[in-house]
Amino acid sequence: MNSPSNLVVCMGAGADKEEASALANRIGVPLSDEKGSELTLMTDSSGITLMGYGLSYRGDFEQMLYRLTKGRVRHEMLIHAAKTKLDRKTAVDATAGMGEDSILLAAYGYNVIMFEQNAVIAELLKDAIKRAKQNPQLADIMERMHLIEGNSIDLMPKLDVSPDLIYLDPMFPARQKSGLINKKLQLIQKLEQPCVEEEKLFNAANLAQPKKIIVKRPLKGRVLAERKPSYSIKGKAIRYDCYVL
Repeated sequence: MNSPSNLVVCMGAGADKEEASALANRIGVPLSDEKGSELTLMTDSSGITLMGYGLSYRGDFEQMLYRLTKGRVRHEMLIHAAKTKLDRKTAVDATAGMGEDSILLAAYGYNVIMFEQNAVIAELLKDAIKRAKQNPQLADIMERMHLIEGNSIDLMPKLDVSPDLIYLDPMFPARQKSGLINKKLQLIQKLEQPCVEEEKLFNAANLAQPKKIIVKRPLKGRVLAERKPSYSIKGKAIRYDCYVL
């Protein structure tokens, strides 16, 4: 992926210059003394924040703690779609983004392989995981989340395991809401647009030979790649299309 031309890395309070320089080198953007005119990846003593267009976003799994207890996570719609009787289970989140769905699967007990092809989003996700590992309530869950940087379309068929579940969540603009989700999507979509290779994404998931594929869609949106699901689980705004293979 080409490095974003509208992004700089900037150091905030307590930032380590060597770490900031390494971050800028990894994603191929300048290390600047000033915030960028459009997007800035601000690194400081407490973590990494994406800033721009009057908005800011930092991954924070601690905000999801109330959803992750065993009693609550089983009531998540995604977990209803992903439920299984297997004790040892592996899931692939092929479009990980900031990992909010991956952590639900991990809290349920899946070992989750996450793919993220955007270098900036991957850095934000790694930073969120690093901070979450310091929280005793999240540490065990984080150990079940494994990030691979790269394009899942290319990498899924090369997996050395056949996952029990592959989860696909191509971004779609209709999911923009108020508050945090809107803030995150507005900034993330400056870096990474919704998937336009839907058929390739589905085919790559199929080639990995999972037992099930789950696809997140807008409630009234068309099915992914025109593939009819085995069944769907519907909520007020979204649905999960389930393909049993």
